[in-house]
Amino acid sequence: MAKATVEMALWDLYAKKMGSPLYKIIGGIRNYAVVGVSIGIQKDIDTLINKIGSYLDQGYGRIKIKVKPGWDINILDAVRKNYPDIKLTVDANAAFDLNKHLDILVKMDRYNLLYIEQPLKYDDLVGHSILQSNLETDICLDESLKDSHKAWEAVSIMAGRVFNIKPGRVGGITESKKIHDIGAKHGVPVWIGGMLETGIGRSFLVTLATLPNVKYPSDISASSRYYEKDIITEPFELNKGSKLYAREDDGIGVELDWDYLEKITINKKVYH
Repeated sequence: MAKATVEMALWDLYAKKMGSPLYKIIGGIRNYAVVGVSIGIQKDIDTLINKIGSYLDQGYGRIKIKVKPGWDINILDAVRKNYPDIKLTVDANAAFDLNKHLDILVKMDRYNLLYIEQPLKYDDLVGHSILQSNLETDICLDESLKDSHKAWEAVSIMAGRVFNIKPGRVGGITESKKIHDIGAKHGVPVWIGGMLETGIGRSFLVTLATLPNVKYPSDISASSRYYEKDIITEPFELNKGSKLYAREDDGIGVELDWDYLEKITINKKVYH
């Protein structure tokens, strides 16, 4: 993530020097990201159902829910009973074991999911390949994709049919584009994952989500999803069609709210 921070700053500087929005520099084909929202494990089913309703009311067009052993088929039953037609995905964060939970994962085929995200351990591409051969639903790899080489290995053994690219995790824009391009070459659609970024990081996510092989809604929610007040002057807002728009100013197109940042800063170091 430290590498990504420096690399992304250089991309922003380069686009500013070129006098262009960064999304155009990297090959974006639209000026917006289609987005969805991710909902964690809740205290009970009713709370989850209410949260889903709230986010749908806000305009999010795709819902992702976290699952784990014991919070799986019963949860999907309840969600589909209440929301039979929404775009729905699940994310296991590597919670399942192929030998113990194959029957549960196969049952997820019943629920018309866009994909099942990271069901098995992060380093288990072989297990994901075996599981994918037993499923109709696509597997989406997330934490397994630490770099473009892992993406190449994944497509080589058909370990998943969708990629979640998190720029902070893989080291920045350049490596993200490599993974995107590998997916495009091998018919594996991608989307861009978020990691609680402020408006600065969020702008890079939106930028990447304009690329042509981003075929699924990305996990890039509005600034208000996590922050009462963002540290940029114009926070990202959800628009009609479940979209966040890339900025048309040079670079990533956002400006820091320096007064607010100074107000909330508790420690500062200056390097020369």
